[in-house]
Amino acid sequence: MRSIPTLTAAHGDNAVPVDDGGFFTDPGRWTEPMAGQIAREAGVETLADRHWEVIRFMREQYAAKGPGPTVRVLGKTSGVSVKELCRPFPKGPAKTAAKIAGTPEPRNRI
Repeated sequence: MRSIPTLTAAHGDNAVPVDDGGFFTDPGRWTEPMAGQIAREAGVETLADRHWEVIRFMREQYAAKGPGPTVRVLGKTSGVSVKELCRPFPKGPAKTAAKIAGTPEPRNRI
């Protein structure tokens, strides 16, 4: 099991606990206004409707099943194909979407 160091990241006026990769360790502390800052830090300048569709899906999946889906599952179940996922999240769809969505890092990103 991966140990979670005590780190914090500032998102707006809030300091939230994150792991060593910058993923939230307490997804309940995430708010939609934080997403824009997290996205910019991850190299995504503007969050469009397609981004929000995936971000909300990631949060729903985390609430229902725990750590986020793999890229394949995300592409099959989110309503956004794998090819489409690479456009809004060019640096790794599952990992980047999870970070912006304030959920823990997906266990397996393939």
